[in-house]
Amino acid sequence: MISFAAAIAFAQSAAPVASAPPPAPPPPTCAGADYEAFDFWIGEWDVFPNGRDTQVARSKIEKLYNGCAVRENWMPLKGAGGGSLTGYDPTTKRWTQTWIGSAPGPVYFTGGPVSGGMILTGEWKGSGPKGEDGLTRMSYSRQPDGAVRQHGEFSADHGLTWQTSFDLIYRPHKE
Repeated sequence: MISFAAAIAFAQSAAPVASAPPPAPPPPTCAGADYEAFDFWIGEWDVFPNGRDTQVARSKIEKLYNGCAVRENWMPLKGAGGGSLTGYDPTTKRWTQTWIGSAPGPVYFTGGPVSGGMILTGEWKGSGPKGEDGLTRMSYSRQPDGAVRQHGEFSADHGLTWQTSFDLIYRPHKE
């Protein structure tokens, strides 16, 4: 006579083995001109005020997440740092950036490529020369020597007039 345990073992050995599900297809990449419009900013940089040779920061800009994002790690030589995450939104056909620094709360920018560069604009509380709230417009442009200029402008009147708030040159980092 066969034992109950032996009968179960025999039944299990005769059962068909379930095959593993097929692997999931890889996610679509964020490739193409729309997703590559900000690639000129990728690199490791020494940052200087425009027209000066006194370094104020280092910055590491990386392309991440299957090519869908550009991340900055801003490392000033004095003071607290911050960072941004920027990406192209195919639904709106706009670039968005979220900046988080040493002040509370994020700052959100939107924009897109212009003449081989990038312009991003957003409301930035307390960013005016007297600490007032207003718009900040950042223009990024490639320079002939391989550097990147980041020109920041502030507007307290909803973009009718602008004044320079920062003007930085990102030069390739040298060890």
